[in-house]
Amino acid sequence: MSPRKADPGEERPVFVPDTSVIVDGRLSMMVQRNEIAQARIVIHEAVIAELEFQANQGRDTGYTGLNEIVKLQQLKEAAGLSIEFVGQRPGLEHIQLAGGGEIDALIRQAAREHQGTLVTSDSVQSHVARSLAIPVMYLKPEVKREETAKEVRDLDIWKFFDERTMSVHLKFNCTPQAKKGTPGDLRLVTLSEELLTEKQMNKIAREIVEAARRDAHSFVEIERHGATVVQLAELRVAIARPPFSDGMEITAVRPVAHLSLDDYDLAEELRSRIRDHARGTFISGPPGSGKSTFAQAVAEHLQGLGTIVKTMESPRDLQVPESVTQYAPLEGSMELTSDILLLVRPDFVVYDEVRKTEDFRIFADMRLAGVGLLGVTHANRAIDAVQRLIGRVELGMIPQVVDTIIHIEKGRIKEVLELALTVKVPAGMMEADLARPVIEVRDFTTHKAVYELYTYGEQIVVMPIAKVQKEQGAKSRLAEGALLTQLRRHVEGDVQVEMTGEQNATVFVEEWEVPRLIGKAGRNVQNIERELGVKLDVRPMQTRISKGQRSTEQAKRYAELTPEVRKTKQNIVLILEPDFAGQNVDVCIDGTQLFTATVGRKGEVKISRDTDLGEDVLDAISAGKRVTCRM
Repeated sequence: MSPRKADPGEERPVFVPDTSVIVDGRLSMMVQRNEIAQARIVIHEAVIAELEFQANQGRDTGYTGLNEIVKLQQLKEAAGLSIEFVGQRPGLEHIQLAGGGEIDALIRQAAREHQGTLVTSDSVQSHVARSLAIPVMYLKPEVKREETAKEVRDLDIWKFFDERTMSVHLKFNCTPQAKKGTPGDLRLVTLSEELLTEKQMNKIAREIVEAARRDAHSFVEIERHGATVVQLAELRVAIARPPFSDGMEITAVRPVAHLSLDDYDLAEELRSRIRDHARGTFISGPPGSGKSTFAQAVAEHLQGLGTIVKTMESPRDLQVPESVTQYAPLEGSMELTSDILLLVRPDFVVYDEVRKTEDFRIFADMRLAGVGLLGVTHANRAIDAVQRLIGRVELGMIPQVVDTIIHIEKGRIKEVLELALTVKVPAGMMEADLARPVIEVRDFTTHKAVYELYTYGEQIVVMPIAKVQKEQGAKSRLAEGALLTQLRRHVEGDVQVEMTGEQNATVFVEEWEVPRLIGKAGRNVQNIERELGVKLDVRPMQTRISKGQRSTEQAKRYAELTPEVRKTKQNIVLILEPDFAGQNVDVCIDGTQLFTATVGRKGEVKISRDTDLGEDVLDAISAGKRVTCRM
């Protein structure tokens, strides 16, 4: 409905705007376009009170609405308008109940009393007014996309951007600055030597909020006391005001690169892993590293494979194809969003900004529900992304929630880790009794273990394997040297030492020296053991085989072993040779692997009868099946 101009002798039309149409700036635009002229603008005091309340809360909608009224005051003479303020100022209880319609009811009453036309961009307000037979002008929140797109591009904030600008940083009484370049190659530059004034800052903020409320592709994502976050087309804009910040600040960030998955030169094995619905993947990296750019490329790739892809974002700033629906927190809660998504049944979900404990819990819940998930999280190292799960997800469940970490630095894939749960003796421990569930974190390319996660007492340990191996090697060399020095006091001929554990060693001496070193009833070697604090296994020199020889000469012999099986009241014991102490073996039934275990210092593998594994081994023995240990 477009009102006509009033004739000189004709009674002037009356328009009563509500808060929604004041905030989005549509009324002043209609006045400037000469669509409203020679009219009375009746504004209820409730509108002023609501805008004042929002402004005092530091919300930009309040400032924007008040600026719109100031603008109408400036335009009224040229357009032949009169602006009247009517009604009683509502109390705080009315303002706090504005979401329930209390303020809207006061405005409708003013329209009825002044026989005016209610002007609103709120569809509910429009329907209620029509049901009460109140004349209403409903201005749809959206206008033609071509017009809004051009309007957004004409905003002052875009004057600070060029094709290489990634982010713009504006602060009151400071020079405007920008980061230019690409992820990993950014530099901070000063755009002007002139200090930004409060008037400039307020104008830029007001334009951004007004445009976001009119543009179909823009949203006011977050509005808090002193902080507003707006997604303006591809720009993510954060506006901060006192008391939240010490001065007004506007930060606008946009993606500077749009890449496809082919640009990352991924191995087919990793591509296949990403496409697997049964996996959970974290994309990690420090701020500005290119995580979101990679996530966009993955989402676009998956959508191109004929799968249903959705995103969970706050704010919604991923630049994904139109067919990929972007979901924000429903009623402020990502948990409610996840409930809806499970009903929608997507094949894949990209969860941007997995940061808070609630985010990790929701991610785990959706992952265990069978959704293919890709989470984007901040981390300086790939292993840090795993550590962020500790305490938020039960340790044993971590590999089921996230089994792949793709770490991004400077816009490129720096590292890929894979996680798997096993039962073993952690690196650095030797006793088989210390076996426990261990999460092995392996390098995806080399498949070598780089970290182990396990419980130790009440603590959760994240142990770097390379550090353990280095320390073990150093300790072993030091211990062997110290033992050789001590043993040469008791042995006349050649002596060699091989450490088999932190407090265990095999001593090789000439065959004629063995009885003398052991002594009658073993007393001599017992005295030496007490003196050195190390358990010794004394053997003839001729029995020693070098590590290189052992790997070649005994490879066939030890490829698959048939252990002696002994049953006790509590355990099933698979007896091997002491030479295999500390080594991992696969326990197999008729050639099929059942589990992996670490051989104890006596060359034994113990399996508790009360466990499922114990029952499987007992059933196999009863059925006459072959039990073997594969190296």
